[in-house]
Amino acid sequence: MTTSLFLACLWAIAANLLAMLPSKDNHWTRAYALIALGIPLLGYVTWENGPWIGMIALFAGMSVLRWPLRHLLRWLRGKLRGEL
Repeated sequence: MTTSLFLACLWAIAANLLAMLPSKDNHWTRAYALIALGIPLLGYVTWENGPWIGMIALFAGMSVLRWPLRHLLRWLRGKLRGEL
């Protein structure tokens, strides 16, 4: 297993552990930290293992951070509808 995949597995474990802890802000600050760490890590995984493994890691990260992704898609949809 490459270093980048090992780090991606650690990121996934940390994300699951952080999700189990109670939070006053519905885990948004933790989600921002995971996104900030996950984006460069995703680039590292893609660079070291190729685009197909990078896509698998992207989909894995999207499944972990599905609520921020849903909010982003709703925001983008609202922006596009407002400009038309």
